[in-house]
Amino acid sequence: MPKAGASAQAGAGAPRRAMKGGDVTGGQTKADTSDMSFEELLRLQRHTRPKAYKQLGAGKSAKTRSPTQPACVADKHRPLEMSAKARVPFLRQVVPVSKKVARDPRFDDLSGEYNPEVFDKTYQFLNDIRAKEKQLVKKQLKKHRSGEEHERLQQLLQRMEQQEMAQQERKQQQELRLALKQERRALAQQGHRPYFLKKSEQRQLALAEKFKELKRSKKLESFLSRKRRRNAGKDRRHLPLSKE
Repeated sequence: MPKAGASAQAGAGAPRRAMKGGDVTGGQTKADTSDMSFEELLRLQRHTRPKAYKQLGAGKSAKTRSPTQPACVADKHRPLEMSAKARVPFLRQVVPVSKKVARDPRFDDLSGEYNPEVFDKTYQFLNDIRAKEKQLVKKQLKKHRSGEEHERLQQLLQRMEQQEMAQQERKQQQELRLALKQERRALAQQGHRPYFLKKSEQRQLALAEKFKELKRSKKLESFLSRKRRRNAGKDRRHLPLSKE
């Protein structure tokens, strides 16, 4: 029995000897674990209370940290560090791309003010291109006498003719405005007070010029007949329904 007690005391004193001068009293450990091997640390953890062992590890970390050690300054050119907890988006921007801003020259101040006379003179070459395209459509229309291609070409030719008529009407209005402007300028040079026409008067003058042009081209009767049919249809809508 005395031998067994001696071996037990020797086993209990092994961690104390491994601590190199350390002492364990009342569950508190006082030693420096920086020079201990991993096997001795495991033995010390096994024979020491968990709270005392944590306090011992905390004392070691506090001892290794120097209060005067400068903090590490992060480099601004370092790679971007992404968190593993945040989900990476499916469409992510790998390379920064400058956004292209669409600019409409019709509503942008950088393009200057719209001047119809200058615009027509600048893009006058488009009239020749439109005339060639119109002739080409007419040739294609002769080849296709029926079918969907014939209807498509017929609609295209009709749209081109309407655009040409609208352009001619716009040109006549510009010429009328230019003539009125020159007349006002001549009156101002003679000492008369300039008179500016109202919009209703300008419309009446434009309508009179249109009638003169239709009469000159012998299309006045067809234009008046279409106008009468259109007005009759408008009047028919306002008539009450007949009771049968």
